[in-house]
Amino acid sequence: MTSLSFIQMSLWNLAAVMAFMLMVWLLSLAKRDAGIADIFWGLGFILVAWISFFLGGGQGIKSFLVATLTTLWGVRLSMHLFARNWGQPEDRRYQNMRASHGERFWLVSLFTVFLLQGVILWTVSLVLQAVMHGEAPAQITWLDTLGLLFWTTGFLFETVADRQLARFKSRPSNRGKVMDRGLWAYSRHPNYFGEALIWWGFYLMAFHQENNAWLIVSPLLMTLLLLKVSGVTLLERNMEERRPQYAAYKKQTSAFFPWFPRKETP
Repeated sequence: MTSLSFIQMSLWNLAAVMAFMLMVWLLSLAKRDAGIADIFWGLGFILVAWISFFLGGGQGIKSFLVATLTTLWGVRLSMHLFARNWGQPEDRRYQNMRASHGERFWLVSLFTVFLLQGVILWTVSLVLQAVMHGEAPAQITWLDTLGLLFWTTGFLFETVADRQLARFKSRPSNRGKVMDRGLWAYSRHPNYFGEALIWWGFYLMAFHQENNAWLIVSPLLMTLLLLKVSGVTLLERNMEERRPQYAAYKKQTSAFFPWFPRKETP
């Protein structure tokens, strides 16, 4: 039996996440780039996973598996975003916020970017924390196996899609063109689809008893963010203006769930 309740463990994690995001904010001030929040996003989940592993009392095979999977996902995502963003101008989203708030942006960004992301990170990670808690069964169940299948599929989708897009963008001849090959021929955002699958996989691993049904808030929040907030909706805003081919691509390709391209009607 764990010496900490789930609430106590979660509060320790919340404090750690807030301290972590505060340090990232200080780094952003030194670099004058709020976009580094995206790079450190995945590392924050790794922090929560291992704190929960050691404080939660559930140091069995399932807890270790979930902590390891979180580490693989977080490291890959952070490395991908580091390689993509480092040395580049600040992300357009944060440039617009900086222009809007002017000289106050350094302080405004602490609350509207870094601490807000910390709260969202902690909320999404509740599903990870539940797995680590001592009351969770240590053995692998059929739901864990199904969750691992979801996670693996999502991880492959996200990794392959990011790799395909990076390779496409690296070729000067593709400048201004729309990526419509590989996984991107079946979904306009296959990397986000993979991300969602990963968190639904974690939810299945945490769904070990009836009173954990409320943890659905974690994958639902992540899916909502990907679809309506910082993912699909945000990226597609004004996309047709910047890439004329995008209108045709949008008509024939599923936005999120992978599906066969629609045939053009005469």
